[in-house]
Amino acid sequence: MYQKIEKMIRDLELRGRSKDTIKNMVCAMNSFSRYYNQAPETLGEIEIIQYLNYCINDRKLCRGTVNYINSTLKFFYVVTLERSWSDLRIPKLRYDKTLPQYLTKEEIKRLLESTTYLKHKVIFSTMYSAGLRVSEVINLRISDIISAEMKIRVRNGKRNKERYTLLSQKNLELLRVYWKKFGYKNYSPDDYLFISRQTKKKLTSRGVQSAIEKAVKNAGISKKATPHTLRHSFATHLMNDGIDLVTIQALMGHSNMKTTSIYLHVRDYKTLNIKSPLDTFE
Repeated sequence: MYQKIEKMIRDLELRGRSKDTIKNMVCAMNSFSRYYNQAPETLGEIEIIQYLNYCINDRKLCRGTVNYINSTLKFFYVVTLERSWSDLRIPKLRYDKTLPQYLTKEEIKRLLESTTYLKHKVIFSTMYSAGLRVSEVINLRISDIISAEMKIRVRNGKRNKERYTLLSQKNLELLRVYWKKFGYKNYSPDDYLFISRQTKKKLTSRGVQSAIEKAVKNAGISKKATPHTLRHSFATHLMNDGIDLVTIQALMGHSNMKTTSIYLHVRDYKTLNIKSPLDTFE
Protein backbone atom coordinates (compact mmCIF):
# COMPACT_ATOMS: atom_id res chain seq x y z
CA MET A 1 0.00 0.00 0.00
CA TYR A 2 1.24 3.47 -0.87
CA GLN A 3 2.51 5.50 2.08
CA LYS A 4 0.13 8.40 1.51
CA ILE A 5 -2.88 6.08 1.48
CA GLU A 6 -1.76 4.83 4.89
CA LYS A 7 -1.71 8.46 6.03
CA MET A 8 -5.26 8.84 4.66
CA ILE A 9 -6.32 5.89 6.82
CA ARG A 10 -4.97 7.68 9.89
CA ASP A 11 -6.78 10.86 8.85
CA LEU A 12 -10.05 8.91 8.56
CA GLU A 13 -9.53 7.18 11.90
CA LEU A 14 -8.89 10.56 13.52
CA ARG A 15 -12.34 11.63 12.27
CA GLY A 16 -14.02 8.53 13.67
CA ARG A 17 -14.95 6.98 10.32
CA SER A 18 -16.17 3.40 10.50
CA LYS A 19 -14.02 0.44 9.45
CA ASP A 20 -16.32 -0.23 6.50
CA THR A 21 -16.07 3.39 5.32
CA ILE A 22 -12.28 3.30 5.56
CA LYS A 23 -12.17 0.00 3.71
CA ASN A 24 -14.34 1.33 0.88
CA MET A 25 -12.38 4.56 0.55
CA VAL A 26 -9.05 2.72 0.48
CA CYS A 27 -10.48 0.42 -2.20
CA ALA A 28 -11.46 3.48 -4.28
CA MET A 29 -7.97 4.96 -3.91
CA ASN A 30 -6.28 1.69 -4.84
CA SER A 31 -8.43 1.43 -7.98
CA PHE A 32 -7.45 4.98 -8.93
CA SER A 33 -3.75 4.18 -8.41
CA ARG A 34 -3.94 0.92 -10.36
CA TYR A 35 -5.55 2.68 -13.31
CA TYR A 36 -2.40 4.80 -13.76
CA ASN A 37 -0.02 2.33 -12.08
CA GLN A 38 1.33 5.25 -10.07
CA ALA A 39 1.26 6.50 -6.49
CA PRO A 40 -1.80 8.78 -6.12
CA GLU A 41 0.26 11.69 -4.78
CA THR A 42 2.06 11.87 -8.15
CA LEU A 43 -1.24 12.44 -9.97
CA GLY A 44 -3.16 15.68 -10.30
CA GLU A 45 -6.35 17.34 -11.50
CA ILE A 46 -6.04 16.23 -15.14
CA GLU A 47 -5.68 12.58 -14.13
CA ILE A 48 -8.58 12.85 -11.68
CA ILE A 49 -10.90 14.24 -14.37
CA GLN A 50 -9.81 11.58 -16.87
CA TYR A 51 -10.39 8.82 -14.31
CA LEU A 52 -13.87 10.07 -13.39
CA ASN A 53 -14.74 10.23 -17.11
CA TYR A 54 -13.50 6.65 -17.42
CA CYS A 55 -15.76 5.60 -14.51
CA ILE A 56 -18.75 7.30 -16.13
CA ASN A 57 -18.31 6.42 -19.80
CA ASP A 58 -16.34 3.15 -19.82
CA ARG A 59 -17.20 1.44 -16.56
CA LYS A 60 -20.77 2.81 -16.66
CA LEU A 61 -20.84 3.25 -12.90
CA CYS A 62 -23.96 4.73 -11.35
CA ARG A 63 -23.99 8.35 -10.29
CA GLY A 64 -23.85 7.53 -6.60
CA THR A 65 -20.71 5.41 -7.04
CA VAL A 66 -19.00 8.07 -9.18
CA ASN A 67 -19.79 10.73 -6.61
CA TYR A 68 -18.43 8.47 -3.85
CA ILE A 69 -15.16 8.13 -5.78
CA ASN A 70 -15.15 11.90 -6.28
CA SER A 71 -15.57 12.50 -2.52
CA THR A 72 -12.85 9.96 -1.70
CA LEU A 73 -10.38 11.60 -4.06
CA LYS A 74 -11.27 15.03 -2.69
CA PHE A 75 -10.63 13.87 0.88
CA PHE A 76 -7.27 12.41 -0.12
CA TYR A 77 -6.05 15.49 -1.97
CA VAL A 78 -7.49 18.15 0.32
CA VAL A 79 -7.09 16.57 3.76
CA THR A 80 -4.23 14.11 3.39
CA LEU A 81 -2.11 15.96 0.81
CA GLU A 82 -3.32 19.47 1.78
CA ARG A 83 -3.78 20.47 -1.86
CA SER A 84 -6.39 22.70 -3.48
CA TRP A 85 -9.52 21.28 -5.15
CA SER A 86 -11.89 22.95 -7.61
CA ASP A 87 -15.52 21.82 -7.38
CA LEU A 88 -16.11 23.82 -10.56
CA ARG A 89 -13.59 21.81 -12.58
CA ILE A 90 -14.21 18.50 -10.77
CA PRO A 91 -17.97 18.62 -10.17
CA LYS A 92 -20.17 15.92 -8.71
CA LEU A 93 -22.90 14.45 -10.88
CA ARG A 94 -26.42 15.66 -10.29
CA TYR A 95 -28.83 13.03 -9.00
CA ASP A 96 -32.15 12.30 -10.63
CA LYS A 97 -34.79 12.80 -7.96
CA THR A 98 -36.35 9.36 -7.82
CA LEU A 99 -38.88 8.18 -5.27
CA PRO A 100 -38.06 5.23 -3.00
CA GLN A 101 -39.11 1.83 -4.28
CA TYR A 102 -41.16 -0.24 -1.83
CA LEU A 103 -43.18 -3.42 -1.63
CA THR A 104 -46.82 -3.51 -0.59
CA LYS A 105 -47.81 -5.30 2.61
CA GLU A 106 -49.19 -8.14 0.50
CA GLU A 107 -45.87 -8.46 -1.34
CA ILE A 108 -43.92 -8.43 1.94
CA LYS A 109 -46.17 -11.22 3.22
CA ARG A 110 -45.57 -13.26 0.05
CA LEU A 111 -41.84 -12.68 0.32
CA LEU A 112 -41.69 -13.96 3.90
CA GLU A 113 -44.04 -16.90 3.31
CA SER A 114 -42.10 -18.08 0.25
CA THR A 115 -38.72 -17.92 2.04
CA THR A 116 -38.18 -21.45 3.34
CA TYR A 117 -34.68 -21.07 4.80
CA LEU A 118 -35.32 -19.94 8.38
CA LYS A 119 -32.25 -17.75 8.78
CA HIS A 120 -33.07 -15.74 5.65
CA LYS A 121 -36.70 -15.40 6.68
CA VAL A 122 -35.67 -14.01 10.09
CA ILE A 123 -33.21 -11.57 8.51
CA PHE A 124 -35.84 -10.26 6.07
CA SER A 125 -38.41 -10.03 8.84
CA THR A 126 -36.01 -8.14 11.10
CA MET A 127 -35.03 -5.68 8.36
CA TYR A 128 -38.63 -4.97 7.41
CA SER A 129 -40.16 -4.88 10.90
CA ALA A 130 -37.44 -2.59 12.29
CA GLY A 131 -36.47 -0.56 9.21
CA LEU A 132 -32.85 -1.69 9.25
CA ARG A 133 -30.15 -1.13 6.66
CA VAL A 134 -28.31 -4.25 5.50
CA SER A 135 -25.15 -3.09 7.30
CA GLU A 136 -27.18 -2.74 10.49
CA VAL A 137 -28.79 -6.18 10.41
CA ILE A 138 -25.53 -8.04 9.77
CA ASN A 139 -23.90 -6.17 12.66
CA LEU A 140 -26.63 -6.93 15.20
CA ARG A 141 -25.36 -8.51 18.41
CA ILE A 142 -27.33 -10.96 20.51
CA SER A 143 -27.72 -8.38 23.28
CA ASP A 144 -29.18 -5.84 20.83
CA ILE A 145 -32.53 -7.68 20.93
CA ILE A 146 -34.09 -6.14 24.05
CA SER A 147 -37.29 -8.14 24.48
CA ALA A 148 -38.09 -6.69 27.92
CA GLU A 149 -38.59 -3.27 26.32
CA MET A 150 -39.59 -4.52 22.85
CA LYS A 151 -36.86 -2.61 21.06
CA ILE A 152 -33.74 -3.24 19.03
CA ARG A 153 -30.49 -1.43 19.64
CA VAL A 154 -28.80 -0.27 16.44
CA ARG A 155 -25.18 0.59 17.17
CA ASN A 156 -23.74 0.40 13.66
CA GLY A 157 -25.94 2.99 11.99
CA LYS A 158 -24.89 5.36 9.27
CA ARG A 159 -22.02 7.60 10.39
CA ASN A 160 -21.76 5.43 13.50
CA LYS A 161 -24.97 6.83 14.97
CA GLU A 162 -26.68 4.71 17.59
CA ARG A 163 -30.45 4.47 17.94
CA TYR A 164 -33.29 2.25 19.08
CA THR A 165 -36.03 0.95 16.82
CA LEU A 166 -39.05 -1.33 17.05
CA LEU A 167 -38.97 -4.97 18.05
CA SER A 168 -42.08 -6.51 16.54
CA GLN A 169 -43.85 -9.18 18.61
CA LYS A 170 -44.15 -11.43 15.55
CA ASN A 171 -40.50 -10.88 14.74
CA LEU A 172 -39.50 -11.68 18.33
CA GLU A 173 -41.35 -14.99 18.11
CA LEU A 174 -39.56 -15.75 14.84
CA LEU A 175 -36.20 -14.82 16.40
CA ARG A 176 -36.86 -17.28 19.23
CA VAL A 177 -37.57 -20.06 16.72
CA TYR A 178 -34.36 -19.11 14.91
CA TRP A 179 -32.31 -19.22 18.11
CA LYS A 180 -33.65 -22.66 19.03
CA LYS A 181 -32.33 -23.96 15.73
CA PHE A 182 -29.16 -21.92 15.20
CA GLY A 183 -28.25 -20.83 18.73
CA TYR A 184 -25.34 -22.32 20.66
CA LYS A 185 -24.17 -22.72 24.23
CA ASN A 186 -21.62 -20.52 25.98
CA TYR A 187 -22.34 -17.55 23.74
CA SER A 188 -21.33 -14.00 24.58
CA PRO A 189 -23.98 -11.23 24.52
CA ASP A 190 -21.69 -9.37 22.11
CA ASP A 191 -21.59 -12.25 19.59
CA TYR A 192 -23.15 -11.52 16.22
CA LEU A 193 -26.79 -12.58 15.97
CA PHE A 194 -26.51 -13.81 12.39
CA ILE A 195 -23.38 -15.75 11.42
CA SER A 196 -22.34 -17.81 8.42
CA ARG A 197 -22.46 -21.60 8.77
CA GLN A 198 -19.27 -21.90 6.71
CA THR A 199 -17.05 -19.15 8.14
CA LYS A 200 -18.64 -18.79 11.60
CA LYS A 201 -18.29 -15.06 11.08
CA LYS A 202 -20.94 -12.38 10.55
CA LEU A 203 -22.80 -12.40 7.24
CA THR A 204 -21.80 -10.16 4.34
CA SER A 205 -23.93 -7.49 2.70
CA ARG A 206 -23.55 -9.26 -0.63
CA GLY A 207 -24.83 -12.50 0.87
CA VAL A 208 -28.01 -10.81 2.11
CA GLN A 209 -28.41 -9.06 -1.25
CA SER A 210 -28.19 -12.39 -3.09
CA ALA A 211 -30.70 -13.98 -0.71
CA ILE A 212 -33.19 -11.14 -1.29
CA GLU A 213 -32.89 -11.46 -5.06
CA LYS A 214 -33.68 -15.18 -4.92
CA ALA A 215 -36.54 -14.68 -2.47
CA VAL A 216 -38.17 -11.98 -4.61
CA LYS A 217 -37.99 -14.26 -7.65
CA ASN A 218 -39.41 -17.23 -5.71
CA ALA A 219 -42.27 -15.07 -4.44
CA GLY A 220 -43.22 -14.13 -7.99
CA ILE A 221 -42.72 -10.42 -7.33
CA SER A 222 -42.04 -8.54 -10.55
CA LYS A 223 -40.56 -5.45 -8.90
CA LYS A 224 -36.81 -5.13 -8.53
CA ALA A 225 -36.06 -5.29 -4.81
CA THR A 226 -32.92 -4.97 -2.71
CA PRO A 227 -32.37 -5.19 1.06
CA HIS A 228 -32.94 -1.43 1.20
CA THR A 229 -36.39 -1.94 -0.35
CA LEU A 230 -37.46 -3.56 2.93
CA ARG A 231 -36.36 -0.43 4.79
CA HIS A 232 -38.29 1.79 2.37
CA SER A 233 -41.32 -0.46 2.82
CA PHE A 234 -41.12 -0.12 6.61
CA ALA A 235 -41.19 3.70 6.43
CA THR A 236 -43.89 3.80 3.74
CA HIS A 237 -46.20 1.45 5.63
CA LEU A 238 -45.74 3.40 8.88
CA MET A 239 -46.61 6.58 6.97
CA ASN A 240 -49.75 4.98 5.56
CA ASP A 241 -50.70 3.76 9.04
CA GLY A 242 -50.72 7.35 10.27
CA ILE A 243 -47.41 7.46 12.17
CA ASP A 244 -45.99 11.01 12.29
CA LEU A 245 -42.83 12.01 10.44
CA VAL A 246 -40.83 12.81 13.59
CA THR A 247 -41.34 9.29 14.94
CA ILE A 248 -40.45 7.72 11.58
CA GLN A 249 -37.34 9.91 11.39
CA ALA A 250 -36.19 8.66 14.80
CA LEU A 251 -36.86 5.00 13.96
CA MET A 252 -35.05 5.29 10.62
CA GLY A 253 -32.09 7.18 12.10
CA HIS A 254 -32.33 10.09 9.67
CA SER A 255 -30.38 13.21 10.61
CA ASN A 256 -32.46 15.45 8.39
CA MET A 257 -36.26 15.61 8.24
CA LYS A 258 -35.98 16.26 4.48
CA THR A 259 -34.75 12.70 4.04
CA THR A 260 -37.79 11.31 5.86
CA SER A 261 -40.27 13.62 4.11
CA ILE A 262 -39.64 11.91 0.77
CA TYR A 263 -42.01 9.17 1.97
CA LEU A 264 -44.84 11.69 1.78
CA HIS A 265 -44.58 11.33 -2.00
CA VAL A 266 -45.27 7.59 -1.95
CA ARG A 267 -48.10 7.76 0.56
CA ASP A 268 -51.28 5.83 -0.20
CA TYR A 269 -53.80 8.64 -0.53
CA LYS A 270 -56.72 6.22 -0.30
CA THR A 271 -55.96 5.88 3.41
CA LEU A 272 -56.52 9.62 3.85
CA ASN A 273 -59.89 9.57 2.15
CA ILE A 274 -58.87 12.56 0.02
CA LYS A 275 -60.86 13.35 -3.10
CA SER A 276 -59.54 14.97 -6.21
CA PRO A 277 -61.21 18.35 -6.89
CA LEU A 278 -62.57 16.82 -10.10
CA ASP A 279 -64.51 14.24 -8.09
CA THR A 280 -66.26 17.01 -6.15
CA PHE A 281 -67.99 18.35 -9.27
CA GLU A 282 -71.72 17.74 -9.39
